[in-house]
Amino acid sequence: MANINEVKKVLSKIKGKIGKVVPFNLNEKNVVIFDFTEANEELKNFDILNTKKFTQYIFNKLNQNNTPVGIGKYNENRVSYARIPLFKGENGNRTVHLGMDIWAKARTPIFAPLKGKVHSFKNNNKFGDYGPTIILKHKIERVKFYTLYGHLSLDSIQNLEKGQIFNKGEKLAKIGNYPENGGWSQHLHFQIITDMQGLEGDFPGVASLKDREKFLELCPDPNLILRIEKLRL
Repeated sequence: MANINEVKKVLSKIKGKIGKVVPFNLNEKNVVIFDFTEANEELKNFDILNTKKFTQYIFNKLNQNNTPVGIGKYNENRVSYARIPLFKGENGNRTVHLGMDIWAKARTPIFAPLKGKVHSFKNNNKFGDYGPTIILKHKIERVKFYTLYGHLSLDSIQNLEKGQIFNKGEKLAKIGNYPENGGWSQHLHFQIITDMQGLEGDFPGVASLKDREKFLELCPDPNLILRIEKLRL
Protein backbone atom coordinates (compact mmCIF):
# COMPACT_ATOMS: atom_id res chain seq x y z
CA MET A 1 0.00 0.00 0.00
CA ALA A 2 1.34 3.42 -0.98
CA ASN A 3 0.58 6.40 1.16
CA ILE A 4 -0.85 9.57 -0.29
CA ASN A 5 2.41 11.52 0.00
CA GLU A 6 4.34 8.89 -1.98
CA VAL A 7 1.75 9.02 -4.76
CA LYS A 8 1.75 12.82 -4.81
CA LYS A 9 5.54 12.90 -4.95
CA VAL A 10 5.95 10.41 -7.78
CA LEU A 11 3.17 11.94 -9.90
CA SER A 12 4.59 15.42 -9.41
CA LYS A 13 8.02 14.12 -10.43
CA ILE A 14 6.75 12.73 -13.76
CA LYS A 15 4.10 15.38 -14.47
CA GLY A 16 5.59 16.19 -17.86
CA LYS A 17 5.36 12.56 -18.95
CA ILE A 18 1.71 11.92 -18.13
CA GLY A 19 -0.63 11.40 -21.08
CA LYS A 20 -4.14 12.65 -21.74
CA VAL A 21 -7.19 10.87 -20.35
CA VAL A 22 -9.53 12.36 -22.99
CA PRO A 23 -8.82 13.84 -26.45
CA PHE A 24 -9.28 17.46 -25.36
CA ASN A 25 -7.04 20.19 -24.06
CA LEU A 26 -8.45 20.62 -20.57
CA ASN A 27 -6.57 23.92 -20.25
CA GLU A 28 -8.45 25.71 -23.02
CA LYS A 29 -9.89 28.90 -21.53
CA ASN A 30 -13.49 28.06 -22.45
CA VAL A 31 -13.55 24.65 -20.71
CA VAL A 32 -16.41 24.82 -18.19
CA ILE A 33 -15.61 24.25 -14.52
CA PHE A 34 -18.92 23.31 -12.93
CA ASP A 35 -20.04 24.12 -9.40
CA PHE A 36 -22.30 21.42 -7.95
CA THR A 37 -22.34 22.78 -4.40
CA GLU A 38 -25.28 24.51 -2.72
CA ALA A 39 -23.67 27.82 -3.71
CA ASN A 40 -24.92 27.25 -7.27
CA GLU A 41 -28.35 28.86 -7.24
CA GLU A 42 -29.20 27.30 -10.59
CA LEU A 43 -29.30 23.88 -8.94
CA LYS A 44 -31.23 24.94 -5.83
CA ASN A 45 -34.51 23.43 -6.99
CA PHE A 46 -33.03 21.17 -9.66
CA ASP A 47 -34.02 17.50 -9.75
CA ILE A 48 -30.71 15.70 -10.16
CA LEU A 49 -32.64 12.43 -10.54
CA ASN A 50 -34.09 13.68 -13.83
CA THR A 51 -31.27 12.58 -16.13
CA LYS A 52 -32.78 14.18 -19.23
CA LYS A 53 -33.04 17.64 -17.64
CA PHE A 54 -29.64 17.37 -15.97
CA THR A 55 -28.07 16.40 -19.31
CA GLN A 56 -29.70 19.41 -20.95
CA TYR A 57 -28.30 21.65 -18.21
CA ILE A 58 -24.76 20.28 -18.63
CA PHE A 59 -24.61 20.38 -22.40
CA ASN A 60 -26.34 23.78 -22.67
CA LYS A 61 -23.49 25.14 -20.54
CA LEU A 62 -20.92 23.50 -22.80
CA ASN A 63 -22.60 24.83 -25.94
CA GLN A 64 -22.86 28.33 -24.49
CA ASN A 65 -19.11 28.27 -23.92
CA ASN A 66 -18.36 26.69 -27.30
CA THR A 67 -16.53 23.76 -25.74
CA PRO A 68 -16.96 19.97 -25.96
CA VAL A 69 -15.87 19.39 -22.38
CA GLY A 70 -16.57 20.42 -18.80
CA ILE A 71 -15.07 19.54 -15.42
CA GLY A 72 -16.72 18.51 -12.15
CA LYS A 73 -14.48 19.17 -9.16
CA TYR A 74 -12.78 16.95 -6.60
CA ASN A 75 -13.58 17.16 -2.87
CA GLU A 76 -16.78 19.05 -3.64
CA ASN A 77 -19.71 18.75 -1.24
CA ARG A 78 -22.56 18.02 -3.64
CA VAL A 79 -25.53 18.34 -1.33
CA SER A 80 -27.93 17.33 -4.11
CA TYR A 81 -26.48 13.81 -3.96
CA ALA A 82 -28.38 13.34 -0.70
CA ARG A 83 -31.48 12.78 -2.86
CA ILE A 84 -29.98 9.67 -4.47
CA PRO A 85 -31.00 6.48 -2.59
CA LEU A 86 -27.63 4.80 -3.27
CA PHE A 87 -25.82 7.57 -1.38
CA LYS A 88 -27.79 7.30 1.85
CA GLY A 89 -26.01 5.54 4.72
CA GLU A 90 -25.59 5.03 8.44
CA ASN A 91 -22.64 7.45 8.58
CA GLY A 92 -24.68 10.15 6.90
CA ASN A 93 -25.52 10.87 3.30
CA ARG A 94 -22.58 10.57 0.93
CA THR A 95 -22.13 13.92 -0.77
CA VAL A 96 -18.34 14.56 -0.98
CA HIS A 97 -17.01 13.85 -4.48
CA LEU A 98 -13.77 11.82 -4.39
CA GLY A 99 -12.93 11.94 -8.09
CA MET A 100 -13.08 14.43 -10.91
CA ASP A 101 -15.74 14.42 -13.62
CA ILE A 102 -15.06 15.02 -17.30
CA TRP A 103 -18.33 15.86 -19.03
CA ALA A 104 -18.35 15.08 -22.76
CA LYS A 105 -20.49 13.30 -25.32
CA ALA A 106 -21.11 9.57 -25.19
CA ARG A 107 -18.55 7.45 -27.05
CA THR A 108 -15.77 9.96 -26.38
CA PRO A 109 -12.60 7.85 -26.18
CA ILE A 110 -10.73 7.49 -22.89
CA PHE A 111 -6.99 6.84 -22.81
CA ALA A 112 -4.63 5.41 -20.23
CA PRO A 113 -2.58 8.38 -18.96
CA LEU A 114 0.12 6.03 -17.67
CA LYS A 115 1.13 2.46 -18.30
CA GLY A 116 -0.94 0.14 -16.16
CA LYS A 117 -2.63 -3.22 -16.00
CA VAL A 118 -6.26 -4.06 -15.43
CA HIS A 119 -6.73 -4.63 -11.72
CA SER A 120 -10.46 -5.31 -12.09
CA PHE A 121 -13.62 -4.28 -13.87
CA LYS A 122 -17.35 -4.55 -13.26
CA ASN A 123 -20.75 -3.28 -14.30
CA ASN A 124 -21.99 -1.46 -11.19
CA ASN A 125 -25.49 -1.17 -12.55
CA LYS A 126 -27.56 0.30 -9.71
CA PHE A 127 -29.12 3.71 -10.42
CA GLY A 128 -26.63 6.42 -9.51
CA ASP A 129 -23.68 4.01 -9.51
CA TYR A 130 -20.73 3.89 -11.91
CA GLY A 131 -22.22 1.55 -14.47
CA PRO A 132 -19.33 -0.11 -16.37
CA THR A 133 -16.10 0.54 -14.47
CA ILE A 134 -12.41 -0.18 -15.07
CA ILE A 135 -9.65 0.04 -12.47
CA LEU A 136 -6.00 0.13 -13.56
CA LYS A 137 -3.04 -0.64 -11.33
CA HIS A 138 0.13 1.41 -11.81
CA LYS A 139 3.66 1.10 -10.48
CA ILE A 140 6.13 3.96 -10.74
CA GLU A 141 9.45 3.83 -8.90
CA ARG A 142 8.08 1.11 -6.60
CA VAL A 143 5.05 3.25 -5.75
CA LYS A 144 1.80 1.38 -6.47
CA PHE A 145 -1.55 3.10 -6.95
CA TYR A 146 -4.75 2.78 -8.96
CA THR A 147 -6.89 4.82 -11.31
CA LEU A 148 -10.64 4.29 -11.63
CA TYR A 149 -12.75 5.04 -14.71
CA GLY A 150 -16.51 5.05 -14.18
CA HIS A 151 -19.68 5.65 -16.25
CA LEU A 152 -18.25 3.87 -19.28
CA SER A 153 -19.97 2.29 -22.26
CA LEU A 154 -20.94 -1.34 -21.77
CA ASP A 155 -18.71 -2.47 -24.62
CA SER A 156 -15.71 -0.95 -22.80
CA ILE A 157 -15.62 -3.95 -20.46
CA GLN A 158 -16.41 -6.62 -23.03
CA ASN A 159 -13.41 -8.78 -23.96
CA LEU A 160 -11.39 -7.16 -21.16
CA GLU A 161 -9.12 -9.34 -19.02
CA LYS A 162 -7.58 -8.92 -15.59
CA GLY A 163 -3.88 -8.26 -15.92
CA GLN A 164 -4.27 -6.85 -19.42
CA ILE A 165 -1.64 -4.18 -20.08
CA PHE A 166 -2.47 -0.71 -21.37
CA ASN A 167 0.39 1.54 -22.38
CA LYS A 168 0.33 5.30 -21.94
CA GLY A 169 -1.87 6.85 -24.62
CA GLU A 170 -3.57 3.58 -25.51
CA LYS A 171 -7.36 3.67 -25.86
CA LEU A 172 -8.88 2.16 -22.73
CA ALA A 173 -12.62 2.76 -22.96
CA LYS A 174 -15.41 5.11 -24.06
CA ILE A 175 -17.77 7.38 -22.15
CA GLY A 176 -21.12 5.66 -21.74
CA ASN A 177 -24.63 6.88 -22.45
CA TYR A 178 -27.73 6.83 -20.29
CA PRO A 179 -28.91 4.41 -18.93
CA GLU A 180 -25.98 1.98 -19.29
CA ASN A 181 -23.61 4.34 -17.45
CA GLY A 182 -25.41 4.15 -14.11
CA GLY A 183 -28.22 6.49 -15.13
CA TRP A 184 -26.15 9.68 -15.45
CA SER A 185 -25.68 12.28 -18.13
CA GLN A 186 -22.60 11.45 -20.18
CA HIS A 187 -19.31 11.87 -18.37
CA LEU A 188 -16.24 10.10 -17.04
CA HIS A 189 -15.65 9.78 -13.31
CA PHE A 190 -11.87 9.68 -12.88
CA GLN A 191 -10.32 8.86 -9.52
CA ILE A 192 -6.92 8.02 -8.04
CA ILE A 193 -6.82 5.42 -5.25
CA THR A 194 -3.86 4.51 -3.04
CA ASP A 195 -5.34 1.35 -1.49
CA MET A 196 -8.21 -0.67 -2.94
CA GLN A 197 -9.12 -2.01 0.53
CA GLY A 198 -9.69 -5.45 -0.97
CA LEU A 199 -12.37 -4.24 -3.39
CA GLU A 200 -12.58 -5.21 -7.06
CA GLY A 201 -14.32 -3.41 -9.89
CA ASP A 202 -15.67 -0.79 -7.51
CA PHE A 203 -14.57 1.79 -4.94
CA PRO A 204 -16.54 4.60 -3.26
CA GLY A 205 -16.58 7.71 -5.42
CA VAL A 206 -18.55 9.73 -2.90
CA ALA A 207 -18.03 9.95 0.87
CA SER A 208 -20.04 11.27 3.80
CA LEU A 209 -18.86 14.41 5.56
CA LYS A 210 -18.07 12.22 8.56
CA ASP A 211 -15.76 10.01 6.46
CA ARG A 212 -14.39 12.81 4.30
CA GLU A 213 -10.84 12.97 5.67
CA LYS A 214 -10.42 9.20 5.72
CA PHE A 215 -11.34 8.89 2.05
CA LEU A 216 -9.33 11.93 0.97
CA GLU A 217 -6.27 10.13 2.36
CA LEU A 218 -7.13 7.14 0.16
CA CYS A 219 -8.06 9.20 -2.91
CA PRO A 220 -5.65 12.04 -3.78
CA ASP A 221 -6.60 14.85 -6.12
CA PRO A 222 -7.03 13.56 -9.72
CA ASN A 223 -5.51 16.82 -10.89
CA LEU A 224 -2.14 15.23 -10.10
CA ILE A 225 -2.75 13.46 -13.43
CA LEU A 226 -5.15 15.77 -15.30
CA ARG A 227 -3.04 18.92 -14.66
CA ILE A 228 -5.85 21.45 -15.14
CA GLU A 229 -4.28 24.86 -14.50
CA LYS A 230 -7.55 26.44 -13.31
CA LEU A 231 -7.60 23.83 -10.57
CA ARG A 232 -3.87 23.90 -9.90
CA LEU A 233 -2.77 21.94 -6.84
